[in-house]
Amino acid sequence: MSCHEIEALRLGLMNVLGVGDDSAREHAEKELEGHLEGPIQGLVEADSLTELQRHLDAALVDLEEEVATMDSDDPEYDYTRGRLLAVRDAERAVGRLATQGESIVEGLGDAHDTLHETFPVEE
Repeated sequence: MSCHEIEALRLGLMNVLGVGDDSAREHAEKELEGHLEGPIQGLVEADSLTELQRHLDAALVDLEEEVATMDSDDPEYDYTRGRLLAVRDAERAVGRLATQGESIVEGLGDAHDTLHETFPVEE
C-alpha cells in the first residue's frame, strides 16, 4: 500500500521550494515508479503553488471517487479513507503556504512603499 498523492506532493513541493534532498527525492521517485500519470504526474512536475493546488485538487477528486466505489468490507477500505484524510489535510497545508506567501509579497510591497514615503526619490 502506498500513498502516491503524498509522495508526489512532496516532490512537487521540493521543486517549488528548491529543496535539494536527493535521498528523499530518490525514495519518492522509486515509490512512484509506474504511477506517474494524471494528477500524480502533475504534482511531481509542478513548479508553482498554483499548479500544486490544481493537481492536488484533481488527485482528491480521484481519491474520493475511489473511496466512494469501494466496498466497506474491502481490506484496503480503511487505509484508502485514511489516505483521503491525509490528502485533504495536505491540501489545507498547501493552501496555508500559498496564503502565507501572498502575505509576504504584500508585506514587501508595503515595506517598499513605506521606504519611498520616508525617503522620497526625486525623478
